[in-house]
Amino acid sequence: MNIYTYEESLAASTEYFGNDLSARAFVDKYALRNKDNQFLELTPTDMHKRLAKELARIEKNKFKKPLTEEEIFVLLDKFKSVIPQGSPMYGIGNKEQYVSTSNCFVVDSPFDSYGGICQSDQELVQISKRRGGVGIDLSSLRPTNSRTNNSSRTSTGTTSWMERYSNTIREVGQSGRRGALMLTMDVHHPDILEFATVKNDDKKVTGANISIRLSDEFLEALNNNGKYEQRWPVDSKTPQISQMVPAKQVWKTIINSAWVRAEPGLLFWDTIIRESPADCYTNFKTISTNPCAEIALCAYDSCRLLAINLFHAISNPYTNKAKFDFDQFYQT
Repeated sequence: MNIYTYEESLAASTEYFGNDLSARAFVDKYALRNKDNQFLELTPTDMHKRLAKELARIEKNKFKKPLTEEEIFVLLDKFKSVIPQGSPMYGIGNKEQYVSTSNCFVVDSPFDSYGGICQSDQELVQISKRRGGVGIDLSSLRPTNSRTNNSSRTSTGTTSWMERYSNTIREVGQSGRRGALMLTMDVHHPDILEFATVKNDDKKVTGANISIRLSDEFLEALNNNGKYEQRWPVDSKTPQISQMVPAKQVWKTIINSAWVRAEPGLLFWDTIIRESPADCYTNFKTISTNPCAEIALCAYDSCRLLAINLFHAISNPYTNKAKFDFDQFYQT
């Protein structure tokens, strides 16, 4: 196997892409290296050959009419037809590091105990050190000043655990890139205003994205200028904690924080659940999203991202004769 220097790989990749930005992204993040940090891939062509070889091995073992290595390479080459995203590009066929071939995961909501919180922290670490991002919903944790049976007597609330998880994700190194973390909370949680505004302090929760799960119940109260229930547990019909709060007051706080810091994001949760392919099955429950929030997931599911480059299916592009080639698209 050939070995290259950083400078050699960067120069070849710059020629491949025609620009330095794309070349550096490939060399710094996706080019395969050995255990001595030496480069084994010169350009994305080498990477695509690695992916094609591994995918062809799987095809041969799983399918009666497998795609060949060359057929797969043609689809990947020059990012023409199929574009694997980060972790698949780095992880598939990589025998040099233990890395994830999924981009991001959702882990189960922390059990409402110190042990449960630490368990989620450990899961976050194990995924992050293998290159994966993580989404965690914190709605399961008791609100600030709730009673506890330990020496502290009361809980410090969810924002303190947000800081813990944020610091962990910043701590775990991923070779020049920090990990990715999404923290979500249900709008019915009594700590929702603290959650929505925590990042207004630019020194807090600096390692995570945050988003709020909005329910139809809340949105209807907002539309009617009424009150809605903040409760815990948030899904309970007989919650231990319950208080009625003006929906517009909460909404204004959320919107102001989004204006000041571009966060929190908004997840229209009941709509997500209604349209979820998973939640129609009894044993599955969507609880949070990946850090980029493209996809809502059940506990311990992951996003394995691939993109089809639709441009390759356009005949005579940028002309009056341009048309979409459905046969080509079907083959891809």
